Amino acid sequence: MLNAERKQLIMESIEKLGVIKLQELVEGLDTSESTIRRDLIELEEQGLIERVHGGAKLVISHNQEPSMNEKSFKNIQSKKEIAAYCASLVEENDCIYLDAGSTTLELITHLANRNITVVTNGLTHIEELVRQNIDAYLLGGKMKVHTKAIIGAVALDNIKNYHFDKAFIGTNAMHPEHGYTTPDMEEAFVKRAAKERADRVFVVADHTKFNEVNFSIDEATIVTDYIPSEVRKSFIQKTKIIEVEK
Repeated sequence: MLNAERKQLIMESIEKLGVIKLQELVEGLDTSESTIRRDLIELEEQGLIERVHGGAKLVISHNQEPSMNEKSFKNIQSKKEIAAYCASLVEENDCIYLDAGSTTLELITHLANRNITVVTNGLTHIEELVRQNIDAYLLGGKMKVHTKAIIGAVALDNIKNYHFDKAFIGTNAMHPEHGYTTPDMEEAFVKRAAKERADRVFVVADHTKFNEVNFSIDEATIVTDYIPSEVRKSFIQKTKIIEVEK
């Protein structure tokens, strides 16, 4: 296999998954580990990827959303702690909305066999909800292949059929002036529609999401691991915040 051809296949794999393990590339391309490592170094030098422990990930521009696979590798312990706290807020017979996203996905394990109803726009989420024996509904609509989130006009029409006791919304960024934001306008519309149909709204996000801006999805209670000290004052003045590490 030519060097250029191999690099192209590596890039296609990383673009598809967002992040990939070194061993997966070695096995998938039937190439030595040393050769793949050398290719990754060269691709990183070109600014196309970033090497991480045991693999590589796609370089993400400010307005490009990470894939579901890549999100699942980030801040795992913080997401687990946030998810456990959010699950404690769910009561018997609640109807809740779980937004697509890696933190809300972690929440499902804590809801196993509960007498609740869950509505979601996450394709990954519906599979886990069924596995955990939870009554669940998946919104119809257009699927974003990159994040496995259901969006679009059909999803917005579907969500009008529900009223939620609580909604747990994911976000890509939070800013004290611009609110909770996402780089995809269509996904922002679905998040906003869920918020408008919920009695209580919780935005689930770890500390890395503070002080960035994309498309606004308005106000809610933030559930996070902790607020970075440099932005604490500006956020506390604007909205209610729950820090699960405290």
